[in-house]
Amino acid sequence: MATSPFSAVIRAASQDRHTEAENAPFIGNLLGGRFGVDAYARYTEQLFFVYRALEEAAGRLAQDPVAGPFLQPELMRVAALERDLRHLLGDEWRERAAPLPATRRYVERIAEVAATWPAGYVAHHYTRYLGDLSGGQVIRGIAERTWGLEHKGDGVRLYVFDGIDNPAAFKRRYRALLDSLPVDELEKQRVVEECRHAFALNSAVFADLDALFPLTA
Repeated sequence: MATSPFSAVIRAASQDRHTEAENAPFIGNLLGGRFGVDAYARYTEQLFFVYRALEEAAGRLAQDPVAGPFLQPELMRVAALERDLRHLLGDEWRERAAPLPATRRYVERIAEVAATWPAGYVAHHYTRYLGDLSGGQVIRGIAERTWGLEHKGDGVRLYVFDGIDNPAAFKRRYRALLDSLPVDELEKQRVVEECRHAFALNSAVFADLDALFPLTA
C-alpha cells in the first residue's frame, strides 16, 4: 500500500491547529477591518521577533543535513520586517518594540529546537515561511485596502517575496524537501507534533494580541 508523502501527512495532521489559528478572534477582527493600523503594526512587531529567532539560527544550521536545505535566502524576512516596522512605527521602532509573553515563549521554543533538534526547527520553518508565502498574501491585500498601505510597499514587505518568481513552483520544491527529509518514521512523527505545537504557539500570540485590542460594543 502506497504511503502518503510526508508533506501531505504533516499538512493533514496539523490542519485542526492551523484552522484554530486562522479562526482566532484577533485575526478575524484584523482581517475584517475592525481594528486600526495600530493592531496590524503590533502583530507585525511580534512576527519580527519570531522571524529574527528563525533567521539567527539559520547561520548555525546552514550545513546541517536536515535543516540546511530549507534555509533558502529568498525566504528570509527580517530585513523586510525592519522596513515594515520603520514605516508603521517610525525610525525609533526598535526602542519601543517588545515581545508579548506568548511571543517570548514562541521565540524560546524556536531557539531551543534550533540548538538541539534540527528536524524540530524545520517544523517551525515550514509553519511560518510557507504560511506567509501562502495565506500571507491575503493579509497583504487586506492591509493595503484597509489601511491605505502602498501595494507591495513598506508596511507589507513581509509578504512580498521578491526572489520567488513562481510561488506555486517554489512551494512544490519545498514540499519535495519535506518528502525527502532524511529522518526515520518516528522522527517524522515528532516533527508533526512540533508543527502542531508551532501552530499552538502562534494561536497563543493571537490571544495575547486579542487582550491588547478588545473590541467595544
